[in-house]
Amino acid sequence: MVASVAGTLEGGRISRARPFRAPHHSASMAALVGGGLRARPGEVSMAHLGVLFLDELPEFQRAVLDSLRQPLETGTVTVARANAHVTFPARVQLIAAMNPCRCGHLGDPGLACARAPRCAADYQAKLSGPLLDRVDLHVEVQAVTAADLVLPPPAEGSAEVAARVAAARAVQTARYAGTVTRTNAEVDGEQLEVAAALDEAGRQLLAQAAAAMKLSARGYTRVLRVARTIADLAGAERVGRVHVAEALSYRRRPPVN
Repeated sequence: MVASVAGTLEGGRISRARPFRAPHHSASMAALVGGGLRARPGEVSMAHLGVLFLDELPEFQRAVLDSLRQPLETGTVTVARANAHVTFPARVQLIAAMNPCRCGHLGDPGLACARAPRCAADYQAKLSGPLLDRVDLHVEVQAVTAADLVLPPPAEGSAEVAARVAAARAVQTARYAGTVTRTNAEVDGEQLEVAAALDEAGRQLLAQAAAAMKLSARGYTRVLRVARTIADLAGAERVGRVHVAEALSYRRRPPVN
C-alpha cells in the first residue's frame, strides 16, 4: 500500500521482497520522513518492514536525522498539513555507518589529522544523544587491511548465521502468537517484563550497569530487548547474566574527550 501511494509499483505488481532504502546524505526532511504539497511517504516509510540504510550518518543534516526519532520509537510517521494529517507506517530496521572523524583515520597516528582527537568529538557531536539512544547496537569496525583479504573464510558462514536468525525468529513468532507483537524489537511494558524475565545474576548486573552507565528508561528497555534476542539466538529459554553483559557491550560508548 505504501508503494502504491508513492507510485512505485512496477506494472501494478506487488513485490515479495522486503524493501532496502539507502538515501543520499543530502536528502531533505520531506524526502526522509515524508511531505510535499500532496503528502507522500518518505524513505522511512518506503523501507517499512525492511532496512533503512544511512551511510555517512553525520553528513546528514541534524534536523533531518532528529526527524527520525519519533518514527523509530513508534513505528509510524505523521505528516501534518493544513488540509490533512496523514500517518504512514515506518517500522524499519535502521542501519547506519559513519567514520569516527572527518578524516577517517582517528585510530592511526600516522594518518590522523592534526586536530585528533578533538576532530572526532566535533564530528560525532553532530548526532544528538536522543537519536543515538534509539540505536540498539553500536559496533566499532577496524579498517580492513590488504593482509585481511587473504585470511581464510570465517568458521561460521552467512548461511549458518541465517539459519540461527530464522530459528530465533520462529521462537519469537511462537512467543507472541495471538498478539499484535511480532518480534522482540516491538515488545514493551509488562509483556517485555514477562518475555525477558532475568535470572538474579542478570538482574543485579543490569541494575548496576543502569546506574554506572546512566541508562535512560528507553536505554534500559532496549538492553532488555537485545538481551532477549541474544538469548533466543543462543537457544536459551531464560535471559541470563551472560546475555545481559553482551547486550550492555553494544550500548553507546562515551564520547571522545
